[in-house]
Amino acid sequence: MTTTAPRVLLIDDDERLDALLTEYLGKFGYSVRAATRPSAGLRLLKADPPDLVILDVMLPEMDGLSVCRRIRETSRVPIIMLTARGEVSDRIVGLELGADDYLPKPFEPRELVARMQAVLRRRKDDAADVVRAGAVDVNWTTRVARVHGRELTLTTAEFELLGFLVRHQGRVLSRERIIEGTHDINWAAYDRSIDVLVSRLRQKLGDDPRQPTFIRTVRGVGYCFVGGAE
Repeated sequence: MTTTAPRVLLIDDDERLDALLTEYLGKFGYSVRAATRPSAGLRLLKADPPDLVILDVMLPEMDGLSVCRRIRETSRVPIIMLTARGEVSDRIVGLELGADDYLPKPFEPRELVARMQAVLRRRKDDAADVVRAGAVDVNWTTRVARVHGRELTLTTAEFELLGFLVRHQGRVLSRERIIEGTHDINWAAYDRSIDVLVSRLRQKLGDDPRQPTFIRTVRGVGYCFVGGAE
């Protein structure tokens, strides 16, 4: 069985570094395309989306932080930022803009490879962190839940509760077990909190409490997520 080489887009105006990294990363199985100008890099990103972007901060036309912002408007591709300045403020801003990692210049190429491997591994794990039950899927990475492909508008508490129920599809869960398993919810802030949240979730799922297809009430015990028809 063959595997496709991970595709890397390198945006750095240092042509010598581009050539060295292209050769070096090729030895580790990466297919690298390099752009010395942000405009060219953004065109490559759109024409043939890579698996990972290595992005320098100090660039002509626009700085790397602005490029990172532009990329994040349309893509969740992993981004590792490089900088010769190594300033903490740049690192913080880069991460806030959506960069996945940050490496100050000069750096050891082997460290870059290690960081690339770690970022790609995390992204692969994140992509698998989607739980599906019938017509409902919950993505813990993006914090998005959908029913029949339609995105739900949920509060944090509603998302946490739905995710917990979906992960335990088919199991009858007592109110005590739900409270234990959803520690991010401040249950004390609600009166009849679980029942209220379940009622709100049913409304957003389009569920009929008299004939539920998603969340079934088990009288005297708690609730059971049955999934709904796909």
